[in-house]
Amino acid sequence: MIQILMSEASHLRIRDRIAHLVQRLEIVTVPEANRYVRDGVDIPAGDLAPEIVWNTQEAYMSGLLPSLMRVLLDSPSARWLQTFNAGLDLPIFRRIMEKGVRITKSSAQGVVIAEYVLAHALSLIVPIDAQRDLQARREWGRTPYREVSQTRWLLVGYGAIGEQIALRARAFGVDLTVVRRGSEAGLAHRVLPLARIAEALPESDVVVLACALTDETRNLCNDAFFSAMKPGALLLNIGRGGLVDEDALRRGLESQRPAHAVLDVFQTEPLPEDHWIWTHPQVRVSAHTSNSGDGVQPRADAQFIANLERYLGGEPLTNEAERSEVGLD
Repeated sequence: MIQILMSEASHLRIRDRIAHLVQRLEIVTVPEANRYVRDGVDIPAGDLAPEIVWNTQEAYMSGLLPSLMRVLLDSPSARWLQTFNAGLDLPIFRRIMEKGVRITKSSAQGVVIAEYVLAHALSLIVPIDAQRDLQARREWGRTPYREVSQTRWLLVGYGAIGEQIALRARAFGVDLTVVRRGSEAGLAHRVLPLARIAEALPESDVVVLACALTDETRNLCNDAFFSAMKPGALLLNIGRGGLVDEDALRRGLESQRPAHAVLDVFQTEPLPEDHWIWTHPQVRVSAHTSNSGDGVQPRADAQFIANLERYLGGEPLTNEAERSEVGLD
């Protein structure tokens, strides 16, 4: 029997869909912090030996993450963690991989984050605010703008989320450059390595940050980055707050490089109440919530179930992380 640990709510969502697998599984659920239940009976944490741990966004939001991760780190039998995270920059993931535990990431949030990016970019390219202001003044005026299909986009990062952004941006006919490792273009018109990003900045109307936070990308958006941007360009960050030097961003905004910034992530979260970003007229703020679409959890459940079937069948897992993603090897 393979012991699997998950929150009680997660189990209730999928139990009927994994009924055909239960004869091979010993399911332990976490109904509340530091409480573990097997077959309706409470058991001490020290008696647990999970081989599989499922870390869901719902468990994170309800404060159960420490109860899951503590057992995972203590268990010598742990072999696989399925997490709701798309990026693995938190130190705990390195500790988990150092134990020899495989980690599969979630791609469930890619759709909704891509919709978030496109919605904000389109609303800033098309002069919706100007049209609303004219309406408020009852003025019959023209609002010319550059068509979306005539814009050039620079997408930094091409993982599961980046690919979903590219799919939607290309549907609008944009010219797309991707910064990524490797040379495979995918949906992009061209590919550049990170070291050559400055070549694309002067001609990019929209810059989207969808890459992982690493030693190489920390404070990627610094004074030199913003100085190289095209005046009037847009910056959207749905990656990690550490990608952007926020003081350099403020200086860049003063010179319209970028003209607007859409930020879902920040150096410090929650964003301090007295931070200048809250009230800056050229900045849009959301509270690390670009992944809050109602389709994320169903997609995450389906991904875990499919991976569970693959794991039990000895098949390769989808979206499995490489050791280099947590700074190993």
